[in-house]
Amino acid sequence: MAIKSRAKVVKSSKPSAPAPGNVRVAAIQMASGPNVSANLSEAERLIEIAVGQGAKLVALPEYFAIMGIRDTDKVAAREKEGTGPIQRFLSKIAKKHEIWLIGGSIPLESSTEDKVRNACLVFDDKGKQIARYDKIHLFGLDLGNEHYREETTIEAGDKVVVLDSPFGKIGLSICYDLRFPELYRAMKDVDIIVVPSAFTETTGKAHWESLVRARAIENLSYVIAPAQGGYHASGRETHGNSMIVDPWGVVLDRLPRGSGVVIASVNAGYQASLRGSLPALKHRTL
Repeated sequence: MAIKSRAKVVKSSKPSAPAPGNVRVAAIQMASGPNVSANLSEAERLIEIAVGQGAKLVALPEYFAIMGIRDTDKVAAREKEGTGPIQRFLSKIAKKHEIWLIGGSIPLESSTEDKVRNACLVFDDKGKQIARYDKIHLFGLDLGNEHYREETTIEAGDKVVVLDSPFGKIGLSICYDLRFPELYRAMKDVDIIVVPSAFTETTGKAHWESLVRARAIENLSYVIAPAQGGYHASGRETHGNSMIVDPWGVVLDRLPRGSGVVIASVNAGYQASLRGSLPALKHRTL
């Protein structure tokens, strides 16, 4: 029986082959607060560290620019696509360092005034925005004293986004999306999966690493998982444990807690060899 997805698949119109050999990629971990300018300064500092270690592709965590005291703070900070201090920052930094920069997620305008789109934007090494993914799956939790209802302030997206890059095909997702393997199957033979996140400590401690490694293994894909990791002004605690995982499920690097950089090499040849030895992606029947 065929499985159908309600989400639309969006791909870049300019394909490019993966670069041969090793390419250094980085995941940035932060513990962002309610002050946008302070968060951007911290992000810049960490990106410079990643660049200094040779990273050509850098990914920031979910809500890297604002983790407010109230859920509605991000609504007040939302930007129109193509303009605003957060987007100008991403473009400037990508161009300055000649890197591909994945802007974790930022709040963009939605169809209603009291909500945002939780959007992941990708900028190339010229500072041009080349992709946008709006988070499809909205987190909800009622567990003990923890209660989350993202649908109260976020409007869900409906498009699966895969872009071509010099490093291979990159599939975009955000945080809670990680629990829905059908999203990644809809990406087809994606080379790199990116999951900027702000997992709670409760759910992260239980499931984060298992889910990240599972997505890598079942898709024979590299997974870059930058995360929020620490305590925030709202009282929320995020799990951290940012990591980069290879297509065999091996954790290449991780950072348990606090601000910092996770870095590793992506090797297209090694990935192709694994897919040739274990062609599970070709064995799919559903």
